[in-house]
Amino acid sequence: MPQQRAKIPQPLLVAAPSSGCGKTTVTLGLLAALRRRGLQVAPFKVGPDYIDPGLHRLAAGRISYNLDGWMSSEEQVRTLFDRASAGADVALIEGVMGLFDGAFGDSDIGSSAEIINWLNGKVLLVIDARAQARSVAALICGFCRFNPELQWAGVILNRVGSKRHEQLLREACASTPGLPPVLGCLPRSEEIGLPQRHLGLLSAEEGYLNASLLENLADWLERYVDLDALQNALGKKDAALQSRTISSSVQAPSVRIGIARDAAFCFYYQDNLDRLVAAGAELVSFSPLIDSTLPVALDGLFFGGGYPELYGAQLEANQSLRKEIAGQAKAGLPIYAECGGLLYLCTSLDGATMTGLFPAAAKLEKKRRALGYREVVLQEETLLGPAGTRLRGHEFHYTDLQMDAAIRQVYRVYRADGEEQPAEGFVYKNCLGSYIHLCFASSLAVADRLVAACREFRQNR
Repeated sequence: MPQQRAKIPQPLLVAAPSSGCGKTTVTLGLLAALRRRGLQVAPFKVGPDYIDPGLHRLAAGRISYNLDGWMSSEEQVRTLFDRASAGADVALIEGVMGLFDGAFGDSDIGSSAEIINWLNGKVLLVIDARAQARSVAALICGFCRFNPELQWAGVILNRVGSKRHEQLLREACASTPGLPPVLGCLPRSEEIGLPQRHLGLLSAEEGYLNASLLENLADWLERYVDLDALQNALGKKDAALQSRTISSSVQAPSVRIGIARDAAFCFYYQDNLDRLVAAGAELVSFSPLIDSTLPVALDGLFFGGGYPELYGAQLEANQSLRKEIAGQAKAGLPIYAECGGLLYLCTSLDGATMTGLFPAAAKLEKKRRALGYREVVLQEETLLGPAGTRLRGHEFHYTDLQMDAAIRQVYRVYRADGEEQPAEGFVYKNCLGSYIHLCFASSLAVADRLVAACREFRQNR
């Protein structure tokens, strides 16, 4: 396996006491501001979220990777971080939920705190300071003492209402011994708000995070945050970089896998795609929204999640592509689909005709139907491995399936706490679809098995 020495920066985690404090906005502003300073910034996201990494990519000009302590191991997280941050000046990690929130209530498993401890990085705590004054010092003090092993870069106070409010907040922190430094007080601003919908923020593919908004975010951080002090907290540029050996192994492409990529299908773990490439796949992007035919000479298809429910009419109107996909499936083409991709393979989605591989009608509900980590045990051999294979992933959706006929199901599913969930993993010929977004790092042979299935189809064809 080829090895090389590379410079690895010490990571900085942008964390908060809870969701909704402004982590994503601050992260995007930092990425844009540091990039404008001429720094190479490697972005990451803790947890299973797909939307934030897409936004990171636009702000940093570099692919963002998910780091998850429940779906993958400490070794896998460290290896991925080293590979994805190699050569960067700064590694910026956006946390998930609150700093200590993860898969369980009695441990840090799956939390931002777990990840930054594994990577020996520092924490930048973002606090929503609305309706607080001296109490903010007590909040920061509690976070610092909850886990004394954490290293702190500083604190940013967000949504500060006035100069007087800022004065009170700074006085409260300065008068409390042992707190990390307040590196900035960000005023409330309607101009930099990020739009949301039922699965979270709007995705990068929808174009709202343009150059103008990124400039405004960078200006906001430059004006109100001491970026020099923040960089100093990570050490001098050269001193902060550690040289480590990175191993990599990529097979020459032997199969072509079509990847559905557009505004309707945009949820992919980049590490999953990298693993397919390393196993010998050439990934060929296409759009179910606008492409009338599939790319030529494909040996497999991968439909990720996204927002097909917002584009039902356009997907239905692309009749030629739907028919071609159905025909290829009948011919035995390996097809793997997750969440939104599963919906596209059903008979219909909110009344719009889809590809019809699975006899089920999908309907968008007002209330969330599922959210949380999942462990999958394969009950028979599939595209992803033999019976007994265990994989981990995440499920989050607002749709429900109404089965028109019996569908073969090959997943036995459990929550993170071990409670069994309804069976999953729908099979039609050589197609496998599920609501669960799987992390290929949770079972290292998965990418190899999927590529092998595509290679077998190619040879038989």
